[in-house]
Amino acid sequence: MSASIPPRPAGAVPASAAALPAQRRSPVGAKAEQRVRDILRESRFVFAERGYERATTTEIAQRLGISEATVFTYFRGKRELCMRVIGDWYDEIIEAIESGLPRGRPIRDQLEFVVHTHLRLFLIQGTGLCELVLSEGRKREAPVTRGEGQDFGAAFVDLQRRYTAPLMDLLARGQAQGEVRQDIPLRLLRSLVFGPMEHMLWEVIIAGRQIQVDAAARDLVALLWPALQAPDQELKALRRMKARVAQALVDAGEDGKG
Repeated sequence: MSASIPPRPAGAVPASAAALPAQRRSPVGAKAEQRVRDILRESRFVFAERGYERATTTEIAQRLGISEATVFTYFRGKRELCMRVIGDWYDEIIEAIESGLPRGRPIRDQLEFVVHTHLRLFLIQGTGLCELVLSEGRKREAPVTRGEGQDFGAAFVDLQRRYTAPLMDLLARGQAQGEVRQDIPLRLLRSLVFGPMEHMLWEVIIAGRQIQVDAAARDLVALLWPALQAPDQELKALRRMKARVAQALVDAGEDGKG
């Protein structure tokens, strides 16, 4: 498994910062910033391999050849460090969705892009981080460890809200354009999309079943779209097809006369 954490410009704040507790000490200078990047990179490996409960800051420090105290210089503890790792990973996926979304295409095509990107990036680094996110995301009332600052479950709710925002925006635009049904709240439509994806990912993790991401995304959207689309969309599509066929017949008749 390989993972990369792109360097963040000096002084830049992660997009998910509002959902994360403040670091113990902000890195000052290129050396300190590199140290934080190294800690986050190795933490991503350790959390993916061990899960939250079995991961330790001691192992993270040992892999980097530094003292555990150095880790605590920048992070209050394992909980804060894990939230930062997940937050950064989410930022990468959100950026991939927002930068690549084919906004000029029909809402259905954009939905397939979101589903495909979600599945691809959740599995591209193996199932470790995927399992971490799915399992820890279910813990809404995790106890707070002294000194770590923020409830893990509560912080995760904030992260999940940000992570699902691009899909919520897409569905809202679909409603405004008349392509997505308006009689069901957006939060339920969101669950309709994310629920099956989560189930598919759990099958990969628990049962070891491999999926072809392209085919899985295409099939899932084909299943979901009839439930998401506005009731009259199918009728409109049939009318457009009828008009195209009629025009084609007229064109063919004119060509025959010529």
